[in-house]
Amino acid sequence: MSMMTLAQLADTLDARLQGNGDTLIEGVATLEQAKSHQIAFLANSKYRHQLAETGAGAVILSDADLDGFSGNALVMTNPYLGFARVAQLLDTTPAAAEGIHPSAVIHESAQLGRDVSIGANAVIEAGAVLGDEVQVGAGCVVGLGAQVGNRTRLWANVTLYHGVFLGQDCIVHSGAVIGSDGFGYANDRGQWVKIPQTGSVQIGDNVEIGANTCIDRGALDDTLIEEGVILDNLVQIAHNDVIGAHTAIAGATVVAGSTTIGKYCIIGGNSAIAGHLNITDGTHIFGMTGVTGSIKEKGLYASTAPMQEAKAWRKNSVRMRQLDEMSRRIRTLEKQLAEQASQDD
Repeated sequence: MSMMTLAQLADTLDARLQGNGDTLIEGVATLEQAKSHQIAFLANSKYRHQLAETGAGAVILSDADLDGFSGNALVMTNPYLGFARVAQLLDTTPAAAEGIHPSAVIHESAQLGRDVSIGANAVIEAGAVLGDEVQVGAGCVVGLGAQVGNRTRLWANVTLYHGVFLGQDCIVHSGAVIGSDGFGYANDRGQWVKIPQTGSVQIGDNVEIGANTCIDRGALDDTLIEEGVILDNLVQIAHNDVIGAHTAIAGATVVAGSTTIGKYCIIGGNSAIAGHLNITDGTHIFGMTGVTGSIKEKGLYASTAPMQEAKAWRKNSVRMRQLDEMSRRIRTLEKQLAEQASQDD
């Protein structure tokens, strides 16, 4: 288990230390659950009352919440960011693979960098290139000519199709499929004619891809995921999409084909984004939003219907179906009132 003194953490995080710098910290926890060997954090002032009773060996907090707290503390402008960095420093997550398992199938033409690890029953196909310190979990498939950058981790049962490029320091969680065919068909009098998807998927550095997420290869050009993007579980990225650098997309969101999402966007969970759209940099989209048109101005966007008691929802649903008729009746009444007013004059 990783262990650091509070003074070492303060130096690493460039935080101001209050209290005993020799305190040993072995892990992170919440204010409510933390023990004396753990460090907690306070990022939301509504939990400030827990400071008095916390059993944490130290707390990461801001100057605004330090007043009256006499325990061990790391004082930072952004306590939540401090928590994230401490969690990384003390991370005990095991490797996706260690060494090369005897059951792994590695084609003789594949190129393996230094200190590559490949788990049980993984398959590395012809012409694949794995960079230094790559970890390939059990049951993964790295397809024909696929490339994986230095220090990237593939957890168990990830599939990279042929020709996919994955950058450095990426994390791909179990069940993700990268480079499967895009949904491309022509219709011949009711019969679907498949269009071979001959593009690929290009993924930048420091990208994290959630479990069971699917990223389709391009029909002709490549699907592009730029650096620093984070995709949650069960996200669907269709063919020829472009996801701009450092954009975050939450779980169960679907993005239809040939849509470009800009840099630093945040897309809430269970959203649906139509195809052939452009979404500008820095856009925030609330969860469960249906995006049917391009977004040209940065801002907050939502189209969700709030939850209602079922009886009220049924009544409102009926009224929604009557809106067109009601609109016509209102226009007729307005016209009649206008005619009456002109006669009175």
